[in-house]
Amino acid sequence: MKKALVCGAGGFIGGHLVNRLKSEGYWVRGVDLKQNEFGNNQADEFIIGDLTLLNVAMNALEGGFDEVYQLAADMGGAGYIFTGFNDASVMHNSALCNLNILEASANAGVGKIFYSSSACMYPEYNQLDPENPKCSEDSAYPAAPDSEYGWEKLFSERLYLAYQRNRGLDVRIARFHNIFGPCGTWQGGKEKAPAAMCRKVAEATDGTFIEVWGDGKQTRSFLYIDDCIDAIRALVKSDFSGPVNIGSEEMISINDFAQMVIDIANKKLTINNITGPQGVRGRNSDNSLIFKKLGWKPSLTLRQGMELTYKWVSKQVAISVTA
Repeated sequence: MKKALVCGAGGFIGGHLVNRLKSEGYWVRGVDLKQNEFGNNQADEFIIGDLTLLNVAMNALEGGFDEVYQLAADMGGAGYIFTGFNDASVMHNSALCNLNILEASANAGVGKIFYSSSACMYPEYNQLDPENPKCSEDSAYPAAPDSEYGWEKLFSERLYLAYQRNRGLDVRIARFHNIFGPCGTWQGGKEKAPAAMCRKVAEATDGTFIEVWGDGKQTRSFLYIDDCIDAIRALVKSDFSGPVNIGSEEMISINDFAQMVIDIANKKLTINNITGPQGVRGRNSDNSLIFKKLGWKPSLTLRQGMELTYKWVSKQVAISVTA
């Protein structure tokens, strides 16, 4: 039986990844600051611990592992990342998690280690045109991310590749593009755009409006969680280190995205664009490399994924109202 350690197992993607690994017959240990808030975690063993502490990382790796998945990070949606108020914590905490897991993994002789980077590391200058952003893997340099979160991700990518060259770790790196789905944070300030949009629509009554940050013409692509997990597993099983995009090429404006959710909910709502953090003007995954190397492409459309996600978020909203 293969053994896997999932760092950040209390989070959205981490919880889904644990469950996938279990379904494939792995013995899985999870580690995070907290348990998964929606119980979406079937780990054989779960450690509550802070990976910014080296001894926690070392303890998490005791017993030996075939694969380590490092998803632990200080992160959130635009309301957390782009205000500037959390930059020091984001960079300090995430960098320490990566430094500690890498050192502990190298010392423990781990087989493979996966690192979840982000599309936020791409240069802002290539994402000024909402209709034509450039996010191919080879466009990362000259580096100019639009947030400290992106700069830390870029630094950590280089850190993992340095450990591969100098310490013999077998590294896999993926750049996530807006992963969404059920069992993720949907309120409180750290939620991502899909969950926030679902919450706003679920809470609104016919004849009212929902607020959308920015002019709504900024563009993004979003990838459903099951497709993300499929891509992670394909990358880890391959002999390709990356970095590689894991995302969807189905780009949409944020106002059109909001209208999609309104239509899914079958509600009569208008959109009120307000001033707020919004990140780059345009971002879309370029999947040319991942298709060439792994033959992977998403299986669900954005609409299909959002229908599943809205159903789950609207249920959470209903539960919170009656609680």
